[in-house]
Amino acid sequence: MAEHRTMQRAALLDAARSLLSEGGTEALTFPALAERTGLARSSVYEYFRSRAAVVEELCEVDFPVWAAEVESAMAAADGPEAKVEAYVRRQLALVGDRRHRAVVAISASELDASAREKIRAAHGALVAMIVEALAHLGHQQPRLAAMLAQGVVDAAVRRIELGVEEPETVTEAAVRMVARGVRG
Repeated sequence: MAEHRTMQRAALLDAARSLLSEGGTEALTFPALAERTGLARSSVYEYFRSRAAVVEELCEVDFPVWAAEVESAMAAADGPEAKVEAYVRRQLALVGDRRHRAVVAISASELDASAREKIRAAHGALVAMIVEALAHLGHQQPRLAAMLAQGVVDAAVRRIELGVEEPETVTEAAVRMVARGVRG
């Protein structure tokens, strides 16, 4: 029974990723989850009490995977500038990934304070990955520099999502901006 529930929960989360990736938060509804998984709508409520609970669990499951990919790219880079560049490039390379698209599609206003705090903490851990590299580059305020670099990444993510420019063009511009900023 426990294994069945685990499989159903995983199927619901996978369906939620697809719905968020395809249509944003408006597409994530319990009727849509039920249809995608073949469950009765009332059964969806047995797993999640609200849409916000689905979103919170997606963040808890997907964000660490995404962060591990960024961390791995940074670990493979040689030197602090290369680590910062890997941090930017890997995040932007993940934009098309369903897990990333689901996390980006999530509107924090739909979540309660506890869920928003968990997401902020996870995001803070991601930003913390480049603080050491920025300190090695001589920044007096490496945490502030990391937050500003993440701001460039976040803006680039939104730009890629808009689809106006090619993702490679946006990525190269973001890498140049962050690289110049960390040297400055």
